Amino acid sequence: MTRTEGPIQHEEARHDWTRAEAEALHALPLPDLLFAAQQVHRRHFDATRVETASLLSIKTGGCPEDCGYCSQSAHYRTGVKATRLMDQDAVLAAAAAAKAAGAARFCMAAAWRNPKPRDLERVAAMVTAVKALGLETCATLGMLTPEQAGRLKDAGLDYYNHNVDTSPEYYAEIITTRTLDDRLETLANVRAAGLKVCCGGIVGLGEGQDDRVGMLLLLASLPEHPESVPLNLWNEVDGVPVKAQAERPDPIAFVRLVALARLMLPRSVIRLSAGRQYMSDELQTLCFLAGANSIFLGDILLTTKNPERQRDADLLARLGMRTGNGRA
Repeated sequence: MTRTEGPIQHEEARHDWTRAEAEALHALPLPDLLFAAQQVHRRHFDATRVETASLLSIKTGGCPEDCGYCSQSAHYRTGVKATRLMDQDAVLAAAAAAKAAGAARFCMAAAWRNPKPRDLERVAAMVTAVKALGLETCATLGMLTPEQAGRLKDAGLDYYNHNVDTSPEYYAEIITTRTLDDRLETLANVRAAGLKVCCGGIVGLGEGQDDRVGMLLLLASLPEHPESVPLNLWNEVDGVPVKAQAERPDPIAFVRLVALARLMLPRSVIRLSAGRQYMSDELQTLCFLAGANSIFLGDILLTTKNPERQRDADLLARLGMRTGNGRA
């Protein structure tokens, strides 16, 4: 256990992780890995609290990107119909309902490669209005220029979501219309504008264990770690190329990934995102013990299912856990 004591005792976030270090931690006996993750988690968070957020698709389908896992890509026939950008009043009504249901952050997602100027202005107005409700705000709109990121910051946006999706080595297997460097450029633009970053990835796309570790190495090597890291299990979608190679990870393997994320990204909120409807209560509990401390509320995440609010409320009550970010 000598080599593992470094990251356990290390108070500051590291940006110099090696693959050998990450793989050694990932391979620890599960009790040792969970114990290490709990130590780090409790140093930076209240381990009895879970942050809650709500996600709304404000513009669905018709996306020109060819992400091979996505139901909203215009390249595939998935049964998802393209819609126009929602009216602000409808978005505000959804945000108010999310707040009443216990959400602290409201995330707005639009299926674009990048927003057009007129659309960005409409979204900026939505952000300002949602912020006025007393909610934290988050948006995911595709790639952003520095000017667009600055406009959203001025409107009151708190977080911008832009996932790396997978490891650098596997990235080209699932997306060809947008490079990983494109994504990293948007993340840099968001940071330069003073926005907080929400950035994670998806597992179950046919990638290997080394790709999952590689995704975390990429996130941990960013100049600043994302404040929020969503870990998504791929939601099964008919009609997309990923389905031919997709394989849902073993539950214990997913717990290991959560624990490794906690160790490598000690101050980041680790969110159990898409795919929770596939998880048993016991698996979610193990993920919380491994350092996950955020979930999305609501029956639908964009175009796929999510656990019902009552199931989440019942589970947290049984665990004696409360909502809130719980930062130390």
